[in-house]
Amino acid sequence: MKKEVLKYVFLWTLIVFLFGLLILFSLFIYYGRDLPRPEKFTERTIVESTKIYDRSGKTLLYELYGEERREFVLLKDVPDYLIQAIIATEDSNFYSHKGIDLGGIIRSLQENLRKGRTVGGGSTITQQLIRTTFLTLDRTIERKIKEIILAVEIERRYSKEEILEWYLNQIPLGPNIYGMETASQYYFNKSVSEISLPEAAVLTALINAPSRLSRNKQELLVRKDFVINRMLIEKYITKDQAEEFKKKEIIFTENTHLIKAPHFVLGVQNYLLQEYGRSFLEQKGLKVITSLDWKLQQIAENVVLEHEQRIKGYNAHNAGLIALDPRTGEILAMVGSKNWFANPYPENCLPGKTCLFDPEVNVTTFGGGRQPGSALKPLFYAMAFEKGYTDETIVIDEETNFGIFGGKPYIPRNYDGLFRGEVTLRESLAQSLNIPSVKVLAYLVGLENGIKNLERFGLTTFIKPPSFYGLSIVLGGGEVKLLELTSAYGVFATEGLLAKPFSILKIQDNQENVLKQNNPSAQRILQSSVARMITDILSDNEARAPMFGSRSIMYFDNHQIAAKTGTSNDFRDAWIIGYTPSLVVGVWVGNNNNEPMIAPGVTIAGPIWRDFMEKVL
Repeated sequence: MKKEVLKYVFLWTLIVFLFGLLILFSLFIYYGRDLPRPEKFTERTIVESTKIYDRSGKTLLYELYGEERREFVLLKDVPDYLIQAIIATEDSNFYSHKGIDLGGIIRSLQENLRKGRTVGGGSTITQQLIRTTFLTLDRTIERKIKEIILAVEIERRYSKEEILEWYLNQIPLGPNIYGMETASQYYFNKSVSEISLPEAAVLTALINAPSRLSRNKQELLVRKDFVINRMLIEKYITKDQAEEFKKKEIIFTENTHLIKAPHFVLGVQNYLLQEYGRSFLEQKGLKVITSLDWKLQQIAENVVLEHEQRIKGYNAHNAGLIALDPRTGEILAMVGSKNWFANPYPENCLPGKTCLFDPEVNVTTFGGGRQPGSALKPLFYAMAFEKGYTDETIVIDEETNFGIFGGKPYIPRNYDGLFRGEVTLRESLAQSLNIPSVKVLAYLVGLENGIKNLERFGLTTFIKPPSFYGLSIVLGGGEVKLLELTSAYGVFATEGLLAKPFSILKIQDNQENVLKQNNPSAQRILQSSVARMITDILSDNEARAPMFGSRSIMYFDNHQIAAKTGTSNDFRDAWIIGYTPSLVVGVWVGNNNNEPMIAPGVTIAGPIWRDFMEKVL
């Protein structure tokens, strides 16, 4: 009788088991009928954001992304201890299972029951990869079955190394942050190949709850220690190492400003959008190497900001700085306003009223430009020297009526109101004398010829007939852009060669194929002897001393630097541009609404330019 009962129980157990297998098989068939093909993994294009770097290719300036920020990293470039941390924490049997880990599931259930809450789901790395790639995050039986089917298939078709590499690049690790490389750049401002073991533990910790932990650093650090404990249990590290790693301070990147050198970067972005389109840039993972020197940019930004209170004393509320390599035209630093991240002054930004300070306007490239004052003079003197006149040519500094302009006689005055009689062109340019400079344009160069030749120097804003500007153009009676005028001074620095300014060195796709590369070229537009003459005059401290003093802002004890200031009518614009053979720097100070200041260019803009030059040299 006992044997019959046992036989009966066994029979029904077998029937239930087989029936269960049949149901399970049927479910797998049913839910697996519309699954994506596993081989789609190799066909699938991983979305990668476009990254804009400085000239070193290491400092990330900005990232263009859609819904996902991602930069692909090869498995060979990932530190072993990051892989160990992930396996120890997420899937300790990764190298032995075939897609699902029954032991892991049982252990997870036991842990959940012991803690009285869900602390883990026992999903393997392969299952997590499937879930984040093809499926939803819904906690349903249907999704779980699909996940298991695909995990088994993926493991059958691909190597563990391939699966792990996909996982490292696919896993979400914060707001719009996908993959270990992007997370490492975001949280630590370094490549994943450069992180320490404690930092690797932080990145691994984020896998558990990226949205919550990325916002709660304290909880994240607790989870980090859990990861280190898991590495100890799995014997990847010793007990002493674990204690040392737990004590190691984690320094997170301050991500308050997710854009560096904003005016420069937005100019680069505008070009990229026109060239490739937004959708392409947000998905194809371009790497853009720009001309910007991040160290110089930081110096420039800090110097401009340090002078904020000083220039406000002259009723000046904004400033810009541009630095170029005159030999190539590469833009090395660009400060488009004194502080991009500042709010405009509320009392000057009422509806319908232009601001004294508008942080978003790039004053180095602003629209039609601003009046440069005497900063335009060297270009006209160069034209006179081209015609055979020399620095010893004499002109008469005296009151002169140059005829009717704008309905009244044009009788310019020198800045100090004095007349000097006979002066050489060297003295006239070095001391920035107005009356002799107007004579240079009127009698030696010619108004029409002078304006026509400004285009040769790369200035694009003089598009109206010469009669519109008149002779006052030599004193700055027309608008220029700081970027273009600074570039024009580069012609003197290179002894007659014009290298037009540009900002992008190289564009690569996500396979590091070069899509575009700028090979700088310079064109001779001025005789070398003429360029050298201008440089000699603009660096002649003795010649300019009667006007500026022997120890002016433009004088350096140990360097020969050529420089010229400029001030527009009513002190609305303050300029200074100076250069060495390898660096040309221009500074503008003023107000966005064109409100007058109360001092000339050498007083307001000069100290900013000098501080920058001193720090750089």
